[in-house]
Formats: sequence, C-alpha cells, structure tokens
Amino acid sequence: MNNKDQDNYSNATLDLINVFVESNQRKRINLLTKIESEADNIFKLGPKLFEMFDSDGDDWVAGWLLQVLKKNRPDFFEYSKFNNWFNTYSDVDINYKDLQLMLVEQKFEEADRLTSSYLRKLAGKLAEKRGYVFYSEVKNMSGKDLQTIDKLWTVYSNGKFGFSIQARILKSVGKKYELLWPKIGWKTKGLWTRYPASFCWSLDAPDGHMPLINQLRGVRLMDSILRHPAIAERHNNIL
Repeated sequence: MNNKDQDNYSNATLDLINVFVESNQRKRINLLTKIESEADNIFKLGPKLFEMFDSDGDDWVAGWLLQVLKKNRPDFFEYSKFNNWFNTYSDVDINYKDLQLMLVEQKFEEADRLTSSYLRKLAGKLAEKRGYVFYSEVKNMSGKDLQTIDKLWTVYSNGKFGFSIQARILKSVGKKYELLWPKIGWKTKGLWTRYPASFCWSLDAPDGHMPLINQLRGVRLMDSILRHPAIAERHNNIL
C-alpha cells in the first residue's frame, strides 16, 4: 500500500469516527460493529486521534474506541496513559485507575465488585468493617467520587450502565421499582436474578444492568444512591 492509499484509508476511518461522534444513541449503537472492524486503521491513526475528545468529558465514543483497541490492538497501550485516559477525581484520595482498567478491558464482574468496595469506603470505616452500606450513610458520600464512578461505568458501556442510567430508567417507569427490576434484568418472571451466575457481565446486558446494588439491603439503599444530588445532576436525572 502506498502513502496515498494509506491516507485514503485514514481519511475514511476518520470520516466514520466523525459520523459516529455526531450520531444519536441509536445510530451509534448500529455503528459499533463497523467501528470495531476498523480496529487496525484506528490503531494507525495513533494517539493523536484522542485529541478530538475531552478526557474530562462524558462521551462514550472515546471509551468504545479504547475498548476496541484494548481487545484488538493491545499494543496501542504501550502508551500506558490510555489505560486510564479519562480523568478521575476524588475527595477522599481514592485512585480509580483499577476500576478504569477493568472497564476498558470489559471485565465487568470484577469492576462491579470493586465498585462495591468503593461504596463501602465512601460510606466510612464502619461500613468497611461490617462489609456493606446502610442507606442512611449514602447522604454523606462524596458527590465527586460518586460522579467519577458513574462516569466510568457510563463511558465504558456505550452509555448503557451507571447509577445515572438506572435513575433515568427509574424515572421513565414512573419511579416504580417493581417496574425497574425486570427492565434492567434484575428480575425475570417475578424471580430475582441469581448472583453472580445469572447476571450478564457483558455489553449485551440490558441498559442499567450494572453496577449492582445488594438487594439484601433493601430498595432504600439503591433509592438513596439514585437520589443523591451528585447523581441527580448527571444527565438531569432528578427523581
């Protein structure tokens, strides 16, 4: 292939990515397979490709491109910063690099367990010691940290997962949890989905399927998280 041909391939890939960026959610989902088929050409575009995205932002296109490269061209990650390309912030000195790496590698079950440990840490030492969070502890959780966790789940799931996505779905069903559970795949025919074997730990899961919140703690824990002001601010999901 000569330089002119290579330039044509690069331009065509860039054009496709620009269409991907500018499309609505439905059109983006329809383009996922096409984007993944371009993995080698995306790799050839190199790190400069990500200059078109904001690492402080919330656009899952960048997350999907990173996941495509991680799966198909892992050598791209010799630029190690791309394992943690999205900026993360914490009020309590939590480093979210492990969560981001698990999500870019689509290790969703491991990421879910790590998310639970972060929630216990955010709830305080008593929650860490007992191994679970009381709903009354949620109001004191760092909003900045909850937004970081939510953002990472959203950008590495094609906009499907995260607390704010769960809040959006809850709002769409009239704030009725009995309607939420089957919609996000936590109940089937009236029966709770068995953890962990019966959950879907992939991007094929229903919207809102992850992260999980232990239902043994009751609906009040999840409701407290989804109603936390920091989650309500994201995507205007005030319940």
